[in-house]
Amino acid sequence: MPGQLIAALRYEPYFLTVYDIVRYARANGILCQGRGSAANSAVCYCLHITEVDPARGNLLVERFISRERAEPPDIDVDFEHQRREEVIQYIYQKYGRTRAALAAVVISYRPKSALRDSGKALGVDLAIVEKVARSHHWFDGKRDLLNRLAECGLDPTSLLARQWATLAQSLLGFPRHLSQHPGGFVIAQGKLSRLVPVENATMEDRSVIQWDKDDLEELGLLKVDVLALGMLSALRRAFDLVGQQRQSVFSMQDVPAEDPATYDMMCEADTIGVFQIESRAQMSMLPRLRPRQFYDLVIEVALVRPGPIQGGMVHPYLQRRLDPALVRFPPGLETALGRTLGVPIFQEQVMQVAILAAGFSPGEADQLRRAMAAWKRKGGMDKYHDRIINGMLERGYELAFAEAICSQIQGFGEYGFPESHAASFALLTYASSWLKCHEPAAFLCALLNSQPMGFYGPSQLVQDAKRHGVVVRAVDVAVSGWESTLEEAAGARGQPAVRLGLSLLRGMRAEPALRIEAARAVRPFASVADLARRAGLGRHDLQVLAGGNALHQLAGHRRLALWQAVGAVPDKDLLRPTTPDEEVPALAAPSEGETILGDYRAQGLTLGRHPLALLRPQLLERRFLPASTLQGFRHGQLARGCGIVTVRQRPGTAKGVLFITIEDETGNVNVIVWPALVEQQRREVLGAALLGVYGVWQREGTVCHLVAKRLVDMSHLLGRLPTISRDFC
Repeated sequence: MPGQLIAALRYEPYFLTVYDIVRYARANGILCQGRGSAANSAVCYCLHITEVDPARGNLLVERFISRERAEPPDIDVDFEHQRREEVIQYIYQKYGRTRAALAAVVISYRPKSALRDSGKALGVDLAIVEKVARSHHWFDGKRDLLNRLAECGLDPTSLLARQWATLAQSLLGFPRHLSQHPGGFVIAQGKLSRLVPVENATMEDRSVIQWDKDDLEELGLLKVDVLALGMLSALRRAFDLVGQQRQSVFSMQDVPAEDPATYDMMCEADTIGVFQIESRAQMSMLPRLRPRQFYDLVIEVALVRPGPIQGGMVHPYLQRRLDPALVRFPPGLETALGRTLGVPIFQEQVMQVAILAAGFSPGEADQLRRAMAAWKRKGGMDKYHDRIINGMLERGYELAFAEAICSQIQGFGEYGFPESHAASFALLTYASSWLKCHEPAAFLCALLNSQPMGFYGPSQLVQDAKRHGVVVRAVDVAVSGWESTLEEAAGARGQPAVRLGLSLLRGMRAEPALRIEAARAVRPFASVADLARRAGLGRHDLQVLAGGNALHQLAGHRRLALWQAVGAVPDKDLLRPTTPDEEVPALAAPSEGETILGDYRAQGLTLGRHPLALLRPQLLERRFLPASTLQGFRHGQLARGCGIVTVRQRPGTAKGVLFITIEDETGNVNVIVWPALVEQQRREVLGAALLGVYGVWQREGTVCHLVAKRLVDMSHLLGRLPTISRDFC
């Protein structure tokens, strides 16, 4: 029994320590949830550390704790990313900085840092160093680096260039410096410095152990992971907003289970902003897998991972889901593989197969799992390979099946989820999906107030919400607070409107925003000068507000607001009590294009027309069609699309393929760029803000992509419009 095992190994204080941290968070309204292998534990579930009931699944407690591991269990708990520091300081206050400290992380040289440090050491001009580092990416090799040097004006055959390239390549993987672990705490019974070296962190009120988590594991020291998760911040905010609208407390437990409309939305891949299933790969998988119940979502979360992809598990699972006649179970393995149609997807299933088919004990199966996770770095799989093959042959399994199991196990070395972890994340996925489906205004408001987080920026989130009928209102100093808020019902289905907050204005600080709220609560502002005087605003604050068009109720359009902002700065000397009487000049209102440009400069988004709506006549002349038109194209049809680049991805499992998302006034288009084209048109692929794509439309059911054949950088059409893309490459 798990309780007896915990008692025998004397881990009760560890579980109670984690329970105390979670209890503090919940008592202070901080949303938190345990994840990882801890969700296999009934003890963690009973202590409300995790939310997944192990009795409802076929989970292995040995994935979490076993006698053979000879090391303490690892409990990971996610907290709201904007309030995690409160939890960290609670730990320091309770145990003292002499008994508690964060683990360290050894930061190794990666391409950009290796280029910067080696270039500086060789005396290369710092401007050239920075230019080369910015142009180089993680997937570039030494030959690519020489090409980048040539592009930046250096002779790749020169001694300096060759030395730089060689030295940078040699540094890769070497330790560079120590940093803080994202949240791994070690708490000692006595003075921690008697066990490990401890130093003050750069951040105030933090201590750091000078060893990393691997060193601590070797010593058998207990570690508690206090991690940050942005979606928890967004969910807590959204629940609060929904509760305010319904005038009753609303929490995770109040989200209706197995809602058909929510699953319908997922099947349509309408998941921008949703936890874990908002990436291009997940959006492509959703219409194929078509989740209709919670466990489908658990599989969805786990399936699009390097482990299952490299292990060749994705297509067999989808084929069996479409055609149940293909589902077959080797004798004796239905218990392990039945819930995933005979295809191992989770780490626990690999362990179960080793136990049932190869004769491993549960503890030995966990050792296999650990070797499987580290074999890419350390090797050590050979002894298990032979034992798995021999054990399965002895029990009557065919050699081909045994070899297939071994290859799938090695695939998990690329990173696969434990089922318990996927189930924990799936709870958050479902909750965020339900909010997007039924409470889109509250969901948008919560996401905006929880930035930075997620796959998409505020502009993409706002554009998507507007396409779903949510009314979004501009920042206005007469009504906006620091955070975005909900106002009276105005959208589709009686949804409230979202009023953007002052926090979205670039350069705006919380302190003056809070002074504005306090002064406005006394009485409304009569003028820009009245605002400046009563809220104690300086020139910078007023110019930020004017540039963001937040003064339009007091001053008129952006140009008039900027003019008045300059003269409204309170005088600090003898003239402070006076009110200057100045005539406001008759300044012409900015054009629509100038307004959009000003919006993007001030807050990175616009509530007016999309920039490409203004460019559409020029784009149509070049026969670039909007996203809504392309969605009706048949498979194999030649197509042209053009949009602002919002996301670039080059996953390590994609064999060099780069995925780009472009956005226009009607929606998004997912672009596939093959490796050869990436090399031929690298500058357009990685540098264009507005990208024109000539290609072939690819359709599989409702999943559509534009396979690029030629790319055109059309950024010049945007003029000075600043755009930001989330690049994962």
